[in-house]
Amino acid sequence: MTGAGISTSAGIPDFRSPSSGLYDNLQKYNLPTPQSMFEIGFFMSNPEPFYTLARELYPGKFKPTPCHYFMQLLSKKGLLLRHFTQNIDTLDRMAGLPGHKIVEAHGSFHVSHCLGDCKREYSEQWMKDKIFEEQVEVVRCEDCGGLVKPDIVFFGEAMPDDFHPRVKEDLPKCDLAIIMGTSLVVQPFASLIDRVPRECPRLLINMEKSGQADPFMQMLGLGRGMDFDSEDNYRDVAWIGTCDDGCFELAKLLGWKDELDTLIKNGHGEFDAKKQEAAQASQTKDSTKETQAEKQEAGSQGSSAGSEDNSDKGHPPDIEETKKEE
Repeated sequence: MTGAGISTSAGIPDFRSPSSGLYDNLQKYNLPTPQSMFEIGFFMSNPEPFYTLARELYPGKFKPTPCHYFMQLLSKKGLLLRHFTQNIDTLDRMAGLPGHKIVEAHGSFHVSHCLGDCKREYSEQWMKDKIFEEQVEVVRCEDCGGLVKPDIVFFGEAMPDDFHPRVKEDLPKCDLAIIMGTSLVVQPFASLIDRVPRECPRLLINMEKSGQADPFMQMLGLGRGMDFDSEDNYRDVAWIGTCDDGCFELAKLLGWKDELDTLIKNGHGEFDAKKQEAAQASQTKDSTKETQAEKQEAGSQGSSAGSEDNSDKGHPPDIEETKKEE
């Protein structure tokens, strides 16, 4: 189970950290509340702020972190049952984690849909072209003109179709729950820690303890939560520090440090190569546009000059004779 904390070292802000969190840095959008950015009602009436923010956060600008490659390593070794994530950045996919291993609890930029009548599906590349190449302020459907939104779950929207079936099927099978980079306050995701078997160990890798049980709620039988400090604790462990450091430490203890280092090196090398290739392609495209514009301008000037020359040839004979005599 992962949250925004596994992506902060890539340069993507989390949501709730004081001063550096996303919610603390949305003043420039003049929102009623920071959460309004991700409220479906606000988006339907005022979509421009979201598309502006999307340019800053869009996948492809950031490299996967060691945490993402650690999950890929778990998958390669046949140990990862499922990755439940709150993140919308798709960095796990970029790190090579197979799509069928991922449950994007809050959706992602991977696919977009029209919110109008037709509900047409659009690819990640189509949305990316609209936002970056065409620089549109609002992305609309090519068929019905409705708003097109990435399949990110906004406040007021239902969870993705695969979320509840995967929770019901996967979590009872879990023999180790690793929770990384999440404050465990957003429901229903936060409640997943209570859906694993009672004998299942739960490891939290985070900058602070989170998800701890509320004694009053426990008395009411409304949630067990994490139990790090009581004498009755037999399965919950909190490793306090950055998620990357926690994954490196865990890989070291498992004897996988060299494999993880190799995955990160190769993955980042491929990312840099693709980014450079894309930059060169964009530069070539811009140069081609400039050349075409120059040719059009030159052709227009040549046509204008030709018109001026032809205007002399069109004078009546008496004017021509007059000119010769002069």
